[in-house]
Amino acid sequence: MTDSADATSTRNAEVVRRYLRVFESKDVSQIEELVAEDVLVHGAGQHGQGRHYPEGAVLTPGLSNCRVRVDDLFAAGDRVTVAFTLTYTHDRSGRDLTMSGIKSYRLQNGRIVEFWGETDLYGLLRQAGLVPEQIPPL
Repeated sequence: MTDSADATSTRNAEVVRRYLRVFESKDVSQIEELVAEDVLVHGAGQHGQGRHYPEGAVLTPGLSNCRVRVDDLFAAGDRVTVAFTLTYTHDRSGRDLTMSGIKSYRLQNGRIVEFWGETDLYGLLRQAGLVPEQIPPL
């Protein structure tokens, strides 16, 4: 990569890291600076458009005190891919719940304009006691 491509990758990685820190601070006002208003969101078999999707994810009811651990991060040009673990406090029980995931972000002009990803929502719900320990056979 050229110096300019390396610099772009580094800047984009920092934008994604700042975005992930919003989950810890819950300061959704920062999302406006980091995420395009018409961001495209893909995941869990659904596709959506709009900044309200990531804002809603940050403000998930019943979960507080989010801690983000970046397990792996790869940045190349306008793409950043992150493997992460989120640890929340479950407000009702006070227990810690963890959820792992992988997201791939596309950035343009210093903002996230599109992302794809999956998280282990089933694992989180299982820890909260909301789904069975094992999926019954079909």
